[in-house]
Amino acid sequence: MNQMDLTLRGEFIALDALLKATGLAESGGRARAVISEGQVLVDGQVETRKTCKIRAGQKVVFDGHRVSVKA
Repeated sequence: MNQMDLTLRGEFIALDALLKATGLAESGGRARAVISEGQVLVDGQVETRKTCKIRAGQKVVFDGHRVSVKA
């Protein structure tokens, strides 16, 4: 599994924006689609809310990639 870090600019980032910002989804539409299909895990649980607020300390897993969110 590939590991990457994402440093927040504010208090949180929406899940769909995180996938796009890290390059794991080529567009916002694709990010929202894979989230809706249940392909994304947040802290080990399937997350289907497209604009779920991801905060520092959380981990997002999608398509063999793990993103650790930093403050």
